[in-house]
Amino acid sequence: MQAPKVLATLAIACAVSATAYANCRLPTAPSKIPDGATASQQQMLTAMQTIQEYNHDVQTYLKCLDFEVRQNQMSSDHQASLHNAAVDQLKRIAAEFNRQVVIFKSKHS
Repeated sequence: MQAPKVLATLAIACAVSATAYANCRLPTAPSKIPDGATASQQQMLTAMQTIQEYNHDVQTYLKCLDFEVRQNQMSSDHQASLHNAAVDQLKRIAAEFNRQVVIFKSKHS
């Protein structure tokens, strides 16, 4: 009789844990960076705003991961791995955008 109660409690605990973890969602990266050689100024400004929003969303995601660790919903190692992957992706996107800004400026100076 005791085993079903334990299993039910364990199932509920797992569901609550999964729900809490599911709240941290890596934001979707911008799908396209404009080509600086052909983009209009408006396209570059829109891309900049999109990347700024993405940066904000990534920062929120990182705070969520930190919260999950503090709530013992995630291990520090797992958090570090997810954190690093998100930051690496953000850096790649920012670097590509910055490269396109240099190209854009060289075409319009």
